[in-house]
Amino acid sequence: MEECISVFDMLKIGVGPSSSHTLGPWRAAERFLNELKEDNQLDKITHVKVDLYGSLSLTGKGHATDYAVMLGLSGQDPEYIPVQNIDSIIQSIAKTHQINLANALVITFNPETDIVFNKNFLPFHANGMTFTATTNDGQEIISTFYSIGGGFVVKEERVNAQKKHQIKCAFPFPIQNAEELLQYTIKENKLISEIVYANEISMRPETEVHSELMRIWNTMLECMFIGCHSEGILPGGLNVRRRAFDMHQGLIGLSNYNSPQEWLECIRKTEVKFRQILKWVSCFALAVNEVNAALGRVVTAPTNGSAGVIPAVLMYYLVIENHQADEKQIKQFLMVAGEIGSIFKKGSTISAAMGGCQAEIGVSSAMAAGALCEVMGGTPDQVLMAAEIAMEHHLGLTCDPIGGLVQIPCIERNTMGAIKAINAAELAMETDAKNAKVPLDKVIDTMWQTAKDMNSKYKETSEGGLAVAVNMADC
Repeated sequence: MEECISVFDMLKIGVGPSSSHTLGPWRAAERFLNELKEDNQLDKITHVKVDLYGSLSLTGKGHATDYAVMLGLSGQDPEYIPVQNIDSIIQSIAKTHQINLANALVITFNPETDIVFNKNFLPFHANGMTFTATTNDGQEIISTFYSIGGGFVVKEERVNAQKKHQIKCAFPFPIQNAEELLQYTIKENKLISEIVYANEISMRPETEVHSELMRIWNTMLECMFIGCHSEGILPGGLNVRRRAFDMHQGLIGLSNYNSPQEWLECIRKTEVKFRQILKWVSCFALAVNEVNAALGRVVTAPTNGSAGVIPAVLMYYLVIENHQADEKQIKQFLMVAGEIGSIFKKGSTISAAMGGCQAEIGVSSAMAAGALCEVMGGTPDQVLMAAEIAMEHHLGLTCDPIGGLVQIPCIERNTMGAIKAINAAELAMETDAKNAKVPLDKVIDTMWQTAKDMNSKYKETSEGGLAVAVNMADC
């Protein structure tokens, strides 16, 4: 069955460090609470237990999956919770062995015994979790969810599939793959962003599309700003020192500014030799993923572990490539990026637990490459070519985080994805797309086949690769 995916499904505001291991379980806990409310069972609950399976169990501690579950059960919203409150909420639950369920009912809850890490995998997906609630009359209410990447959560029976299908049918331009998208642009003589915009305004008012796209960008900009102005050691035990701060200090010099937007204008006035450009792009990407690693607020794009690529490339465009760019180009960039990400999700996966890091950094690089190509004047077929080039050179990329933390190699890897995206866009701009040998849909198919062939120890389990070669003691 076809799936309706909005730009705002692909670009979601949330809390780090992981979309599949933090944001997904958080949203699953919220959905479980909603089920209890709909069945008028919430006020009868006396106990809740959470079982985490597969990748959620193997790297859950490093990804703060246990924190996410507790915050979700507490009724906190990842999009709006003041991130500085997270520690106090978690510490209170751990100390009192009580949780304020849905922010409405205080029940006993001991994180040590009521969150169970099961290393075995459920058949449906690598990221499974089961919530079990006990009522005051001894009844058990059990519900299982799967975090399938990018903060998306499903149940095996896919109870929302028909609803999604109905929304999809409302789109003037329903899109399942890159070839369909390209044909719409040819038939309608429109840019990819214009096709996407027509779909978006069929679902919500134009003013809301505008305001939400700008809210996403402003969250990205603020995240880069915070990351570039924060120093110290990242949490988790690897003792990873933040690097964006020092890099930024060396690049920005003695500039004076009082807001993220003023900061952006100051960067436009800095030196733009090739080495400085490389450093700026890397600095932006590092900044976002250092904020992500510290449980800060980021935009899932398409995942938290790859959240730095798209902001870094868009910021590159604004401060290096086009100083006259404004909200029009920002919205254009985000819409193209979101649509390319949705095509990858439909045709393959955006979950490292299913496909390795090619599904995260690879997809984010493809999204950024295509978006950059369009705002630089590329044709729709060049845009899709840029996305294809970026993914082609991420095929087979493994996910093997040391200590289960979204830090090594994840933070640096965002800089590589961003640089590759810029290079891919430039290559596509200099190529007649009619001469392209590999269509985007073919590389997506290849990515999915590679994902299925990849050994499970390289799929966000921390059981292979760097995660085994380099242990916590080495760090």
